[in-house]
Amino acid sequence: MPSLEKTIPKRTDLSRLDRYFKITERGSNYSREIRGGFATFFAMSYIVVLNPLILSGADSNGDSLGSARVAAVTALVAGIMTILMGAWAKHPFAMAAGLGVNAFIAVTVAANPGLTWPDVMGLVVISGVTMLVLVLTGFRTAVFNAVPTSLKSAIVVGIGMFIALIGLVNAGFVRRVPDAAGTTVPVGLGFDGVLTGWPILVFIVGLLLTIALVVRQTKGAILIGIVVSAILANVLEAVFKIGPSFDAATGTANPQGWSLVAPSMPTWALPDLSLVGQANVFGAFSTLGATSALLLAFVILLSIFFDAMGTMVGLANEAGTVDENGNIPDVDKVLLVDAMGAVVGGGASGSSSQIYVESGAGIGEGARTGLASIVTGVLFLAAMFLTPLIHLVPFEAVAPALVVVGFMMISHVSKIDWNDWGVAIPAFLTFVLMPFTYSIANGIGAGFVAFVFIRSIQGRAREVHPLMWAVAGAFVLFFGIGVIEQAIGI
Repeated sequence: MPSLEKTIPKRTDLSRLDRYFKITERGSNYSREIRGGFATFFAMSYIVVLNPLILSGADSNGDSLGSARVAAVTALVAGIMTILMGAWAKHPFAMAAGLGVNAFIAVTVAANPGLTWPDVMGLVVISGVTMLVLVLTGFRTAVFNAVPTSLKSAIVVGIGMFIALIGLVNAGFVRRVPDAAGTTVPVGLGFDGVLTGWPILVFIVGLLLTIALVVRQTKGAILIGIVVSAILANVLEAVFKIGPSFDAATGTANPQGWSLVAPSMPTWALPDLSLVGQANVFGAFSTLGATSALLLAFVILLSIFFDAMGTMVGLANEAGTVDENGNIPDVDKVLLVDAMGAVVGGGASGSSSQIYVESGAGIGEGARTGLASIVTGVLFLAAMFLTPLIHLVPFEAVAPALVVVGFMMISHVSKIDWNDWGVAIPAFLTFVLMPFTYSIANGIGAGFVAFVFIRSIQGRAREVHPLMWAVAGAFVLFFGIGVIEQAIGI
């Protein structure tokens, strides 16, 4: 897709704000940017509730971060970094605590004996600082430019499949089959193969409505779908008192309940920001030793490095802001803000903040510039004081938007050179493993390793960029981290 910035003539009669964000130049307008900002916020606001749940465990001292405090810093960091992304990098990419990284540090890193939460967050800060250096030296941009075009297209397709799966899982349309079932089928339709419950109805109505509006090219189609679905969800909750799918207070499960939060009205509360600045940058080194601490920091770094790169490629392609060579304007600024997100997120004890695939909801709504990100960021800052604000829009109401955006992104599969198996097979592994492993980094890693391997057995190793060799080697270490940890006794 040719760059919009090159196909639309520049005008001198535009407002300063329009010229700064290149709103008209990128084929957008103020209403699209504002709608896109709202759509992105609604699509990813669940992180304010989910991140505290993931980071809820106790450290080696028995201390926990506290759900209210994590929720506050999650919203704060998301707001600040998203506004910075919009105001400086000028792209419609929103940022928040990365789900892959927060799960890794909660389950794997924090489980190391002797580590405290400040020590764990210190490793996130170190990873972020390292990534800042890689961006400032041009290494990260060079890696991005070294990736073959077909693999970049595969990343877009993979993120489309991934974001669609996120929507289907969030809505409860697709659910994991319990291991106790004794079946080899990992996921299934609804609950026990049956679609049941009012939340599923909200998702189906929202999906059909959104598809109808998009097909008819209705302005604001995605946001309208979200709003109508949210209204329906609130009405159903008020009438039937459905409740969440899991009640943390009683420990009871309700398969027909809302995925994470039940729709409710927001209330005012001052945020507790006491976690800010609590990270202990070198604590893990004194506890685990330099080798073990650096190895954990390396895994965190590799995850946030390629999660962000893959997401950025996918979103920029969907927004049409790339040129004919696949280059993204101000890519260095985008990568720099993303690297800063790891430093700021870790420093606030909310985990690394990174670009979110759910930004595609805003892009699907028409957002093309950083103005949309500023709108999203301001809404996150408001959510600090009105934390239950996100309860107005449950997962089931935004899931249809993610499925539709996923469809839009998967269309890039036609840009892959299927006649060249040296890139076709790596591309296939890239976009298949992203949703199947629930990780962008895993898909990219498998694709890169496969690309280097196949080119080598084809006798075309000289065609592989040296950086691709280096990155493929790093991913071999990444995939073999379990064996390495076992060998050195972590």
